[in-house]
Amino acid sequence: EMVYSRLARRLRALGLSSFAKYLDDLEGGRLGDEWEAFTNALTTNLTSFFRESHHFPLLAEHVKRLHGPITIWCSASSTGEEPYSIAMTVCEAFNTLTPPVTIIATDIDTNVLATAANGVYTLDRLDKMSPERSKRFFLRGKGDREGMVRVRPELRQLITFKQLNLLADGWPLSGAFDVIFCRNVMIYFDKATQRKILARFVPLMKPDALLFAGHSENFLYVSESLKLRGKTVYELDDRGGAAKASVHRNGENHEPR
Repeated sequence: EMVYSRLARRLRALGLSSFAKYLDDLEGGRLGDEWEAFTNALTTNLTSFFRESHHFPLLAEHVKRLHGPITIWCSASSTGEEPYSIAMTVCEAFNTLTPPVTIIATDIDTNVLATAANGVYTLDRLDKMSPERSKRFFLRGKGDREGMVRVRPELRQLITFKQLNLLADGWPLSGAFDVIFCRNVMIYFDKATQRKILARFVPLMKPDALLFAGHSENFLYVSESLKLRGKTVYELDDRGGAAKASVHRNGENHEPR
């Protein structure tokens, strides 16, 4: 119903009378940049700050053990709550707003990426967050912006937002990561597609990296390179995964090309 409503709006905007005509023109390349709007209409973006909260204490413990610059990839950033939650966790772990971390946050949907990069939310999005945390990491709007909050600039500067399609042949990423978040994405793919994506994650993981999955996702059945570290948290399996991780910690550039 949600997808139908979104696509119906696209038909009205383009002056088309049927879905068949819309799809025909789309596939025929007669609608210009409409593929992006079509993709955005199909994506779902259910998210919240510190969703699946059991992951974040483990993330904090992990980053505190690392030496040198930390690199994290959030592969389905949606409207930004997840990468900002990651950034807040790292800031708290190091007790500073300028921790040694680079976070790459990607999503296929350009609309939600724009929201994420803007970093502005309604105040009620922070309802489940402690007053101390919300005060430390957010600025409250005043006047005509009352009821809104903005992520502090220091937090925003830790994150680079980029469009990325996990199904694309090439990913605009280089180097290896200490942490990858891929939560509540794989449930939309069949096992064969999951296996291909996970196989591409492995060379992007440092030997001691962690991969965070969604609560209903189980990667053990689709990848021999991973083993369970905690509740829906994975690490490379020494029997195969670590040996396949072909990149190392020092001297890597993690900015998307």
